[in-house]
Amino acid sequence: MADPVGKLPSELDQLPDRDAEETAEWAASLDAVAQHAGPHRAAYLMRRTLQHAERAGVPVPRLLETDYVNTIPTSAEPGFDGDEELESRIAGWNRWNAAAMVTRGSKLGVGGHIATFASAAWLYETGFNHFFRGKEGDGSGDQLYIQGHASPGIYARAFLDGRLTEAHLDNFRQEAGGAGLPSYPHPRRLPWLWEFPTVSMGLGPLSAIYQARFNRYLRNRSIKDTANSHVWAFLGDGEMDEPESTAALALAAREQLDNLTFVINCNLQRLDGPVRANFKIVQELEAQFRGAGWNVVKTLWGNAWDELFALDTTGALVRRLREVPDAQFQTYATRDIAYIREHFFGSEPALVELAKVLTDAKIAECFYTSRGGHEARKVYAAYRAALAHKGAPTVILAQTVKGHTLGKGFASKNANHQMKKLSVDEFKDMRELLGLPIPDSAFADGVVPYGHPGADSPEVRYLQERRAALGGPAPARRVHQVVLPEPEERGFKALQKGSGSQEMATTMAFVRLVKDLMRDKETGRRWVPIVPDEARTFGMESLFPSAGIYSPLGQTYEPVDRDQLMYYKEATDGQILNEGITEAGAMADFIAAATSYATHGEPMIPFYIFYSMFGWQRTGDQMWQLADQLGKGFIVGATAGRTTLTGEGLQHADGHSHLIASTNPASLNYDPAFAYEIAVIVKDGLRRMYGPDAEDVFYYLTVYNEPKPQPAMPEGVEEGILKGLYRFKEGTAPRPDSPRLQLLASGTAIHWTLEAQRMLAEEWGVTADVWSATSWGELRRDALAADEALLRGEERTPYVRRALAGAPGPVIAVSDWMRQVPDQISQWVEQDWSSLGTDGFGLSDTREAARRHFGVDAPSITVAALAQLARRGEVPASAVKEARERYGL
Repeated sequence: MADPVGKLPSELDQLPDRDAEETAEWAASLDAVAQHAGPHRAAYLMRRTLQHAERAGVPVPRLLETDYVNTIPTSAEPGFDGDEELESRIAGWNRWNAAAMVTRGSKLGVGGHIATFASAAWLYETGFNHFFRGKEGDGSGDQLYIQGHASPGIYARAFLDGRLTEAHLDNFRQEAGGAGLPSYPHPRRLPWLWEFPTVSMGLGPLSAIYQARFNRYLRNRSIKDTANSHVWAFLGDGEMDEPESTAALALAAREQLDNLTFVINCNLQRLDGPVRANFKIVQELEAQFRGAGWNVVKTLWGNAWDELFALDTTGALVRRLREVPDAQFQTYATRDIAYIREHFFGSEPALVELAKVLTDAKIAECFYTSRGGHEARKVYAAYRAALAHKGAPTVILAQTVKGHTLGKGFASKNANHQMKKLSVDEFKDMRELLGLPIPDSAFADGVVPYGHPGADSPEVRYLQERRAALGGPAPARRVHQVVLPEPEERGFKALQKGSGSQEMATTMAFVRLVKDLMRDKETGRRWVPIVPDEARTFGMESLFPSAGIYSPLGQTYEPVDRDQLMYYKEATDGQILNEGITEAGAMADFIAAATSYATHGEPMIPFYIFYSMFGWQRTGDQMWQLADQLGKGFIVGATAGRTTLTGEGLQHADGHSHLIASTNPASLNYDPAFAYEIAVIVKDGLRRMYGPDAEDVFYYLTVYNEPKPQPAMPEGVEEGILKGLYRFKEGTAPRPDSPRLQLLASGTAIHWTLEAQRMLAEEWGVTADVWSATSWGELRRDALAADEALLRGEERTPYVRRALAGAPGPVIAVSDWMRQVPDQISQWVEQDWSSLGTDGFGLSDTREAARRHFGVDAPSITVAALAQLARRGEVPASAVKEARERYGL
C-alpha cells in the first residue's frame, strides 16, 4: 500500500540507514543532474555507477538491460587470427551453393530454405575457421547444434571441402533412393555428418544445455575427460518463443556451465514476420538471460556504425536505436534513404544535425547491410569473449539481416522464409556482389550452376588447413564401437526365481534389477538412473546413499535425514540424475546419455523412470528426437495403466502411451506382467543395444505399482517373452467336451485374466488358456515385416499366427490400455477376435471399482468369454444373462 504522499514502499525501507544525511546527499545529486543535464544523463550516470560497482565486487543487483550497442567496442576487439579476404571468398562460395542447391531443388518441388543461412553465414564460417573443435584431435571435440533451416549452408561448406559432391547437392531432400541429403540435421538419415537433430524448434536449446551438463557429469564421474569440449547452440530469435528454448536457462547458470554458448541469430524475423514487431527482441532476450545468470554478449552493429557513434555526443543516436521497434527497423532495411532520414533521424534535433554530415552511401551501408553478425571480426570477438568467460554460460545476441546478399527481393522481406528460389538475374546480381568468377555461359538452359574454386585452390587449402588445426571436419559424427560385456547373471536370476509368497510390484522388480546391475564390476558405473523428482514413489531411495545424486557442488549442507540409512546424498560424482519436476529436462538428460556412445565414444546405459502418463504424452517429441539421434537405453513408464494407480484420477491414469509409442520405429515397447519377464527383456536389451551387433533402438517398458506374488520363470519361454507372446498357463478341462478359448493379457491384466480362467472353469465348465502378451507392438512389427516380405515374394508367417496356430476357440485380448493397443494385431489372428480395454477418461477410485467401471475385471472377462462362446453356439445364450446377473454387471 502506498504511504500518504503516494510513495510505494521498498525493501530498502526495511533496512537501517546508518547515515541518512549521506543518503539524502546522493539523492539530491541525482535530482540535480536530472534537472540541469536531463533525465538521460542521470540514467547514464546511474548505469555507469552500477556497472562500476559490479566490476568492483560490490553486491548490488545486476542491470538486466544495457544500451542497444555492441558489448565489445571496436577498440577492444582482439586481433583477428586468420585471412579475412580468403574467409570472405569461402563464405561467398558457401552462400552461392546453398542458394543454388535450394533453387535447383525447387524446380522439382522439394523446396528448401535460403534466407536463414544467408543471415547467419558468418556466424558459422567464423566458428568453423577458428573455434569449433573436431573429433580427430584430443578429446571428443565440440558439440554443434546447427539451426535446422541453415542446413543448406552446412552442406555447401561440406561440398567445398570435398565431403559432398554435386550429386549429393542435387539429391537435397530426395532421400528415397538412399543417396539424398535430409532437409534438416537428421543423424538417422545422415549419420556421418549430423550429430544432433534440431529442427523441432525449442528442443535444440534444451538439449544443448543438458548436453553441456552431461559433459560435466562424465568428467566428474571420471568416465571421460570432457574439459576441452564446448557446446555451441545456434538458434533463431523466433525459436526463443518456444517454452523449451528457455526452460533450463537457470540450470545452466546454477551449474556454471561455461562450456556452453548460445548463438542467437537475431534477424528480427519469424517465419511469417517480425519476432517482436512492437518491441525489441534483443533487449528482451538480454534481460531474460541476464536475469537467469548468463553472460550476455551483444554483437549488433558492424564497423560502418562506428562513425555514427563517434558523432553521437549527446547520446541521441543510442536512445533512438533503443526506442525504435524491431518491425520499424526491418522496414528501414527496405526503404529509400529519404525515408530513413525523415523517420529515423528526423525524430529530434540532435539526430537531424547528425544526419546532415552523413552521406547517402553511409546511411545505406549502415541501415541495409552493416550488422555485427555479418562481420568476421565482430563475430570472432564475441566467440573469444564467450570462451574466455568463466563461471557462467554465454549467450551471443548477433544481429543480422534475413536474406542478406540475396538481393532486394529477399532481404528483410516478411515472406522470405517461404521464398525457395532466385531467378537467373538475381543470381547474376549475387555473383557480382560476392565477387565470384562464374561466367554467364555457366547458366546453360537457365540452370543455376554450382560453384567451386577447385580442390587445390587457396580457398579450399585454407579451409582444410584450418579444420586440420582444429581437429578435423565439422560437423561430424563418429562412432567407435565399444562392446560392453554382459553383466553378471546374479541380478537376472534373482527375478527369474520369483518372489515366493512375498508380493512385489513390477516397478520394484525393475528397480531391484537395476540396483544389482549397477554393482556389476564391468558395466555398473555406466548406468545412468534418471528420475524427475519421484524417486521415492518408485522405491528408488535405496540408491541415494549408495549411488549418490549428481551435483557439481557436492553437498554443501547437512541433509535433514542424515541419521537415516537411506539419506539424501548429493555428490560431485553422484550417479543419479534427479531432475526436479521437469520431464522435458529428464528426457534431455536421457538423450545426452543415450547418445554418449557416439558423442564421446563412451557407451552409457540410461534408464529414465517416470509417471507413465507423463512420458509419451508430455514429451513425445523428445522421444522422436531420441530416435533421430540414434539413442539407446531404457525408458520406463511406472505406475502404468489406467486402473492401477488408485486415487490419482484422470490426469494420472495412462491408457494410451503404448499406442503413441507404437508409432516410433526405434522404440521396442514391452508391457511385462511378471518380474522374470523384465529380467529377460532387460538382458536382451543390453545385448541388442550394447553388444557386438549393436542396434540403434531404445526400449520402452511399462511397470506397475500393484504388489503381486511373482512366479518363477517357466522353462522355454524366453523366445515368446521377447517376441511378444507365450502361453503362460494352459487351462484344465472340466470335462472332455468343454468349450475352449484363448485369453491374451498384458501387464497387470494377467492377474484379472487368471482369475477369469478359474471362474470359467469352476463356475461355467469352460476351458481357457492364458497367454502373456509381453509386447503387442513387437507382435505387430513382426507381422508387418512378414507382409512386407510377401510383397518381395518371400513367404513368412507372422509369429503371432504361428504361436496361436491350432489354438481352439475364440481369442479375447485384455489389457489395462485402450482396446486399440491389443487390436494392433487383430488382422493377423486367424481365430475370432475381440478385446477388452480401458477406453475413455481415467477416474479416481479403488482398483476394483475402476476395473469394474471399464469392464476389464475378472467377472467382466468371464461374461465376455461366455458371450463369444454363445455366438458360436458353444454355450447357451442364457449363460451370458445368468453370468451378468450373478456378477452384478
